[in-house]
Amino acid sequence: MNMVIRKAVVVLAFLAASMLATVSATRAETVTFPGDGVTLSAELFVPQGQRPFPAVVALHGCSGTRGKNGALAAREADWGLLLAASGFFVLIPDSFASRGMGSQCRTANRSVRASVERIGDAMAAKAYLASRPDVARTAISLMGWSNGATTVLHTIAAARKLQAELPDFARAIAFYPGCRKLAERGVWRARVPLLMLMGKADDWTPFAPCQTLSDRASATGDRVTLIGYADAYHDFDDPKKVVREVRGLAYSADGSGRAHTGTNPAARADAILRVSAFLAR
Repeated sequence: MNMVIRKAVVVLAFLAASMLATVSATRAETVTFPGDGVTLSAELFVPQGQRPFPAVVALHGCSGTRGKNGALAAREADWGLLLAASGFFVLIPDSFASRGMGSQCRTANRSVRASVERIGDAMAAKAYLASRPDVARTAISLMGWSNGATTVLHTIAAARKLQAELPDFARAIAFYPGCRKLAERGVWRARVPLLMLMGKADDWTPFAPCQTLSDRASATGDRVTLIGYADAYHDFDDPKKVVREVRGLAYSADGSGRAHTGTNPAARADAILRVSAFLAR
């Protein structure tokens, strides 16, 4: 076992031991709230302790929130438990199932877009959390994976300021977003602090366009941090996904519809620490 993997194992063991009591008492509950022309269904992880708590709106990727067995997907459930154990409400709205849709990973012309409808869902989720007396309404952050991470980038774009009556998102985290279109336009800026975490081997949503996006934004004074993990693919932070090639995707880096996805233990361990530190600032 090399030093990087050993560090990952030690970190995860420490996290598991320190959070076991809280995690065992934490359960997700299903809630609903109004969106733009739709009633949104979401899973809510509730922390234990003295309130009010900070919160995170977490946006799923193109496959939705559910696994093949109908349960909350392992990645979303894992982060919900970890963040709730750290003292955060975690709200995971389902943009697809709420509209009667399943996975959109193989759908090119999506009617629920990261740049339109899913922004509305993110803002509706923030409004729901802000309405709760047990949530600190000035400490609601936004997080997402893949298509949800692309939604994060669109939602926090400096040119867009929604819900003037509510505090803005405090911070934003984007796991392996699709950055190509925003990088090509060349005008994107981030209005809140942003942490992007990506695999440098990602052949679904490639690293290079996000590097361009990050460099431009940082050069103009935006608080953008991009972390790239060598040898890590899409879904590297999933707790238990074996690396494999997926085919038939609507989008991929080379246009073939093929891309790799799966856990990288070292990258996952580092990401957990970085996300925790970023949200704690």
